[in-house]
Amino acid sequence: MATQSNNETSAIQTASLPSDSIRLRDYLELTKPKVVLLLVFTAIAGMVLSVPGMLPLQETVFGILGIGLAAASAAAINHVVDQHADAQMNRTRNRPLPKGNLSTAECLWFACGIGVLSMILLVVFVNTLTAVLTFFSLIGYACVYTMYLKRATPQNIVIGGVAGAMPPVLGWAAITGEVTAESLLLFLIVFIWTPPHFWALAIHRKDDYAKVNIPMLPVTHGNKYTRLQILLYTILLVLITLVPYLIHMSGLLYLAAAIGFGGWFLVHALRIQNADNPRQPMRMFVVSIQYLMGVFAALLIDHYVPVFFS
Repeated sequence: MATQSNNETSAIQTASLPSDSIRLRDYLELTKPKVVLLLVFTAIAGMVLSVPGMLPLQETVFGILGIGLAAASAAAINHVVDQHADAQMNRTRNRPLPKGNLSTAECLWFACGIGVLSMILLVVFVNTLTAVLTFFSLIGYACVYTMYLKRATPQNIVIGGVAGAMPPVLGWAAITGEVTAESLLLFLIVFIWTPPHFWALAIHRKDDYAKVNIPMLPVTHGNKYTRLQILLYTILLVLITLVPYLIHMSGLLYLAAAIGFGGWFLVHALRIQNADNPRQPMRMFVVSIQYLMGVFAALLIDHYVPVFFS
């Protein structure tokens, strides 16, 4: 009997493991980890470029944690606000809230918990300026963009892109305690990158957005107009990415990378003008992520090459 009881207990514990694992995955999905990792990567670039040599350990570690947790908190709030629309859209209907895996209250407690933790880490271990800027970025995305702009104007992603473009500034401020023109240039690169990145996805998911009455640019102005805007923003982006070299913020290695990545991205912006290629919008969306990572990786490598060889 004792052996049978032990076996039953073991079976119950084993059966509960997948459920616990799924629940953890649901909480992780709330944070939009791929998006947060990209944002944190640009924040790290801001940190690295802010000083000529190695980074201070405390400000770097806790700055990354604080900025990352704040971005994750904003993402979780986005899940809560958009849960009814998410349930109707093919791309998002399997998220934790539409599927009923997590409750609204659980998501809000989670978002508030990691949001408060991020502020504590930044205030105590980094500096107040970074905490304040991060807080306003969180509010800008979670409240201003998600609750208002997203449903108010087809320029939602342009205006709302301010919050998403802040991580390089936050990273810079975490190390130096100030906001400089160079950090704002990094902000501008991400800000101009955001519309072509997201509008490519919006073209691909146009019917989904129309179904839930979200006025994304392809829904309100059509795919042809959106494609043109993608091309114009991409041209502007390629030009702006040359500025770090022109102001001696980076060197020839970065310039070569910026031209190469820029030409690659521009090719896709031209290809998306062809309405007969239905796969190109999603292809450009994926390429846009690789492009931004490539540009910022080039900034990092170019910055440290002189350090290692000096």
